[in-house]
Amino acid sequence: MTATTARTGVPPEGIPPQGAPDRGRLLLAVILTVQFTVALDMSVLNVALPDIRHHLGFTATGLPWVVNAYALAFGGLMMLGGRIGDLAGRRRTLLAGLVLFGAASATGALAQEPWQLITARAVQGAGAAALAPVALALITVNYPAGPARSRALGLWGAAAAAGGAAGVLIGGLLTESAGWRSVMLINVPITLVTLLAARKITGDRRDGPAPRLDLGGALLVTAGTSALVLAVVRTETLSWGSSTTVATLALAALLLTLFVGVELRTAEPLLRMRLLTRRPVVAANVFMLLLASAQFAVFYFVSLYLQQVLEYGPAATGLAFLPFCCGIVVGSVTATRSLARLGARRVLVSAGALGAAGFGWFALVLTADGGFATAILGPSLLTSIGVGMSIVPLGTAATADVDPREAGMATGLINSSRQIGGSIGLAVLVTVSASVTGGHGGGADEALAAGYRAAAAVAGGLLMVATLLALLLMPPRRP
Repeated sequence: MTATTARTGVPPEGIPPQGAPDRGRLLLAVILTVQFTVALDMSVLNVALPDIRHHLGFTATGLPWVVNAYALAFGGLMMLGGRIGDLAGRRRTLLAGLVLFGAASATGALAQEPWQLITARAVQGAGAAALAPVALALITVNYPAGPARSRALGLWGAAAAAGGAAGVLIGGLLTESAGWRSVMLINVPITLVTLLAARKITGDRRDGPAPRLDLGGALLVTAGTSALVLAVVRTETLSWGSSTTVATLALAALLLTLFVGVELRTAEPLLRMRLLTRRPVVAANVFMLLLASAQFAVFYFVSLYLQQVLEYGPAATGLAFLPFCCGIVVGSVTATRSLARLGARRVLVSAGALGAAGFGWFALVLTADGGFATAILGPSLLTSIGVGMSIVPLGTAATADVDPREAGMATGLINSSRQIGGSIGLAVLVTVSASVTGGHGGGADEALAAGYRAAAAVAGGLLMVATLLALLLMPPRRP
């Protein structure tokens, strides 16, 4: 054992210790389960919302907060969660996040009033904000750059994207067979098993005193990102031009500007600004923001199309998302195998082009007289392969040349981009869809389908912009 290993408990360059393959497999299994679960809960309750409204007596304006409370806490606390992992130890942060997430899931399943479920979802989001960046940071720290990290990132990406798609599938099946409470309860056994496994992961150790938490930066970025997500998610009931929305967006801009100022003057910042001078990191975060804006929204609109236009039940709607899950796995495997040969830039540009083509295909075929074979199967596969291919190069670029002691900083940033992008994109495309539907002169189904097609077209445009930016910002592959 080297001196470095003896002092820190982490092998040089993050290489898993020799003679401990089981430990490496256990670590990866924990990471993948965590990422799948937090992504799952972004969409798992969407199909169950009508059942929740019926049993708990939600109002029409209160029901969206079952989803928004999770998104708000998740997006607002992500940067803080990643940095706490750097400072307090990733194993300790992971265990605390699992306990918080599991307890909130059990509490939410027992809710008897709307406010109880909304509170539980917010606490779930706080737990997820600790789990998601730590999961990615554990890959960055424990796997050296090269094929080993690419394989781990490929599996991480498949788990993240498949979790979002599988959420609709699992939520639909559970809601129809056992009711909405089972959708919350499914997290409890998963969390317990993961918690027991995570306790066996080697803990972080460091020499000397731990760095101090940038409390001022943490408060500012948490308040700023929360205000941004809050302003966006409330546009379902308030217009973009309303005084409340404009004031909340202005507050978010002010808080985030103050955050940048504080970080530039702090010795141990929450986010080191020089990280944003690296072109791969900037390209990865912008691409992730635009990709999530498109992906989250299209999942939402395809789910509505299946239920409101094609009149699928919850279980059938969930099963219709199986092609998404399969395509994501195919895309992740493809990217993992081709990253070393082609480089992150080529893989990412190819992935973006495929995903944009899939969104464009949706924009052509989501018609009132469509069906699964004509409107869902083909574009679902093309879109999901593109999404799955993009995750591996994004994870590589977002953590390129980052000091292991600041891995949580970089992974918190890329996860924040994903979460905030998803919230903003969904709110914007809901507005686009509603305006087209409201101005359509045909029947109800035709009007709804027209709105969904318009949203898919805009999603395709967003991903094309992301692809062009990746082409410009990502450095070419070095020999």
